[in-house]
Amino acid sequence: MKNTVNEASHHVVIVGGGAGGLELATKLGNSLGRQGKATITLIDQSKTHVWKPLLHEIAAGSMNPERHELVYLAQAHWHHFSFRLGSMDRLDRAKREISISPHFDEDGVEVIPRRTIQYDTLIIAVGSTTNDFDIKGASEYSIALDTQDQAERFHRRLHNALLRAQTQTAVVQAGQLEVVIVGAGATGVELSAELHNTTRELAAYGLDKIDADRDIKISLVEASERVLPALPPKLSNSVALELKKLDVHLYTGERVTEVTNKGIHTHSGKFIPSALVVWAAGIKAPDFLRDIGGLETNNINQLVVHRTLQTSLDANVFAFGDCAACPRDNGETVPPRAQAAHQQASMLVKTVKNRVAGKKDLPEYTYLDYGSLVNLGSYTTVGNLMGSIFGGSLFIEGLIARLMYQSLYKMHLMALHGFWSMVLQTLARMITRRTEAQVKLH
Repeated sequence: MKNTVNEASHHVVIVGGGAGGLELATKLGNSLGRQGKATITLIDQSKTHVWKPLLHEIAAGSMNPERHELVYLAQAHWHHFSFRLGSMDRLDRAKREISISPHFDEDGVEVIPRRTIQYDTLIIAVGSTTNDFDIKGASEYSIALDTQDQAERFHRRLHNALLRAQTQTAVVQAGQLEVVIVGAGATGVELSAELHNTTRELAAYGLDKIDADRDIKISLVEASERVLPALPPKLSNSVALELKKLDVHLYTGERVTEVTNKGIHTHSGKFIPSALVVWAAGIKAPDFLRDIGGLETNNINQLVVHRTLQTSLDANVFAFGDCAACPRDNGETVPPRAQAAHQQASMLVKTVKNRVAGKKDLPEYTYLDYGSLVNLGSYTTVGNLMGSIFGGSLFIEGLIARLMYQSLYKMHLMALHGFWSMVLQTLARMITRRTEAQVKLH
């Protein structure tokens, strides 16, 4: 089955509906798509979009994903682009054609057959997945938080573990209600704080046989010597202090060597018992990108791109966000952070408009580091802001940091829906929040 487009219209195909890909499709649809100057197609393997930095809240149960989902088909209808459900698995650069694998329902019945889609400009924005570094048992006995389905799966397992402990006659065993999080980057740190709050909320809803302080334990394991190793030491030390106040067990300088159904083993000989292991250590681009279409990739499957975000071997294929290795002036590559993907998406709007207009000059991307924010749930938020206005780096915490952290999500919503829609959605969620339990109970 082949999808054809109007040959007179420049066809832009965006693979990946994460924050960057969806923002790009929306902006291009609102301009080139609405004006009929180009056809914009977005491809994703899911039917709905949830902002990835929210996944740890879904996993912990402090957020109901149904209230934050965006349906791709609806967004496409409102913003003048097309959506196709499926996963890209082949690329024919000579034909300028990609292939989308068949889509099956939960019973294994084929719903959508294999399709091919032709492009004039292909933009790959498939993000990243967790890298388990082939540690023994990691893929089998731990859960990553790359997708909404994985986050919801972890929450169900956590909830079932609490219910099991409530109804059993025996005492709670070692590790039965302990969550071990491997990797003390932003995801691991934020999840540990969120879980500290929600597990106690859950226990308060009739689980009277569980003593949260005694029975529920959270451990954070990090191979580096400190939590948040990629961020400034001052921020790292502040976060570590807050986590210790929450009785989160910190194991720094410990490299995991094996994961079992009983817990994890580290290189120093430690064994930490746990029935619930979350793997949040390291990232890589999806495996299907390795050598796809003969494009150049690095050792973690990222597509090698120039500063124009064009892939090194094909000027008609672009990549950005976590799945792209984009060079910087210091010889390193752009870090896999949400702010980089947002900046690159904004630049690519100009790039695509230039290509559609027949202009050969394309802008080049320069990474601007505006700092980092780490949200420790209802307890506190800390961060550092970067820029000449602050004379370098400015450490912030508390209410100001929390407001700035929340504003990141509002900026994402505004990019997708516009200012007034974002305001109305925020008000609606504030109202409904007052009539609901503060934690997901199922």
